[in-house]
Amino acid sequence: MRYSAVLFDLDGTLLDSLEDLATTANRMLAVRNLPMHPVDAYRYFVGDGVGTLVERILPEALRFPAAIEEAVVAFQEEYARNWHERTCPYPGIAGMLDGLVAGGLRLSILSNKPDAFTQLCVQRLLPQWSFEPLLGQRQGVPKKPDPAAALEIAARLGLTPAEILYVGDTAVDMQTALAAGMDAVGVLWGFRTAEELRAAGAHHLIARPEHLLPIVFLL
Repeated sequence: MRYSAVLFDLDGTLLDSLEDLATTANRMLAVRNLPMHPVDAYRYFVGDGVGTLVERILPEALRFPAAIEEAVVAFQEEYARNWHERTCPYPGIAGMLDGLVAGGLRLSILSNKPDAFTQLCVQRLLPQWSFEPLLGQRQGVPKKPDPAAALEIAARLGLTPAEILYVGDTAVDMQTALAAGMDAVGVLWGFRTAEELRAAGAHHLIARPEHLLPIVFLL
């Protein structure tokens, strides 16, 4: 095998969480009598951390630090109550993960979702598999596409970046992989387009989770 581990993004890659993220954000906006957004619009609002998400969905006049901070707190409180209403693994994810584990691959996750929510989502929805390390956005650690956390994962696994295959669904993921020196796989069932992933430097594009296995095992 060329790789010893696979590092996954979470939302849009392993978990279909778009509807719950959109519903949470729109509920937060509705309480404030602010304009809401179509669910599909959230494909481009999410992916860069909760602070950036909130800034993008607020009216321009409210995009100042105090208003953003207050809205972030409200979003997180609402998300804690309803994050699991519709969120679930994408079809085929379980079989893909089983195949990787059976082949001796180690699994990790790196998300721009706050770390507490990242841990909660994985523990509840992907409990059958061990992801070590499992990291969300943490205080004092730059978010993706900065490669710091991806390189931290490599160090904790005792592997070189070249031994780790990075799998994600956005340009931010592809940029993170390239900055860390990892090969990048873009998934087409997630939040963004093939054109975006290709332009951001994806080495491979896959349409179904099981298509990852031939890349890993050189089939």
